[in-house]
This record gives sequence, C-alpha cells and structure tokens, in this order.
Amino acid sequence: MLELDFSRGRRPETVLFLGAHCDDIEIGMGATVIRLVERYPETHFVWATLSSDDVRERETRAAAARLLAGAQRSTVLVERFKGSYFPYEGASIKSFFETLKQHGNPDVVFTHYRQDLHQDHRITNELTWNTFRNHCIFEYEIPKYDGDIGIPNVFVPVSRACLTRKIEVLMECFPSQHDKQWFTRDTFEAIARLRGIESNAAEGFAEAFHCRKAVLGL
Repeated sequence: MLELDFSRGRRPETVLFLGAHCDDIEIGMGATVIRLVERYPETHFVWATLSSDDVRERETRAAAARLLAGAQRSTVLVERFKGSYFPYEGASIKSFFETLKQHGNPDVVFTHYRQDLHQDHRITNELTWNTFRNHCIFEYEIPKYDGDIGIPNVFVPVSRACLTRKIEVLMECFPSQHDKQWFTRDTFEAIARLRGIESNAAEGFAEAFHCRKAVLGL
C-alpha cells in the first residue's frame, strides 16, 4: 500500500492528480485513485486535466466521478489547453498551475513520468516540479508507441476486482478512444500484471510510479 505520511501518522489533507489529456490519469493510476479514496475518504482529492474538448470533457468527468466515488470532498478541473501544443502554451499552463495552490497544499502530487516522450506529458511534468518544489511527487506511466515507460521504483498492489473496476471505467467512459488499437482491456491488464510480477503483489497486479526524490522521516 502506498503510505503517504510515514512521519506524522495522519491522513493526507489534499492529494493532487495531474493529467495532460482526458484519460491520462485514468490510464496511469485509475486503480490507485480507487485505493486512495477507499483508504482516505475524508481527503480532498483535486483532479486536474489540462487538455480537452466537449466530447472528451464529458468522458473524463464521467470517469473521474466513478473513480472518486466515496470521496467526501473532490474537485475536478478540466481545462482547454490545445493538445500537442503544450511547449508553445507553457506560460498559460504555468499560470493555471499556480491557481492549483488555491485548492490546498497537496501532501502528495501525481503527475506524468519525467522521461515520457510525449511533449504534453513532458511539459506537465516539468511544470509540476516547477510549481510544487517541496512536495512528495509520484510520476505515473502511460503505455504507448514510444516505448518509454522505463523502470519504476514505487508500486501500488491492486486486487483483480480493483483493476477490473478501473478497466470498466476506461472502456465505458471513453468511447471516443475505442478506434485506437492500443486502447483495449488486454493492454491495461497486461501492464498491471507486469508491474504485479515486479513488485511481487499478492494478487498479481500493481500500478507503478517513479519517485525521484523522497525524504524518509524517522
């Protein structure tokens, strides 16, 4: 289980999820979202998706509602920055990142992997570290053509039931993505199985993250 606060023994007040596009958070860490909500229902969960249109905004809001079900407090933000153009919209996106501080000081931030080769994912990661400089940050992975998911060092074991719930949300809430050859149940189960093997997960499945810097409170 991902323990968010070793030193003070309390629940996290605020958890921030960041995704460049609709479905990124859901693909990269949907099962972890479910587990966090189950364990910390009183936490304020802030969900920010940066790029969308009318169709995809409806999809990701539907998915977020299902993954965050049970949370006593959640904020879902879906912005309209132009997809694939993040390097050229950096100033505007940075201004939006600064507004996220209004939703509380996050105990932990989840964002894209630093070495992700998609330009929008990379910029999202860079602005995460630029904006939240003294925070616990975990970077999730997105399987895709580039083959850049790397070797993660943090794992969240998940049950088959939890993984099934995540996959159902993806397949049911994102019909606009069904024409993509990689957007399949097999893809999402395969990477969770691989990470489950690597982490020796009890039920054989896990989601994986990269943690570049951590302070061990003893």
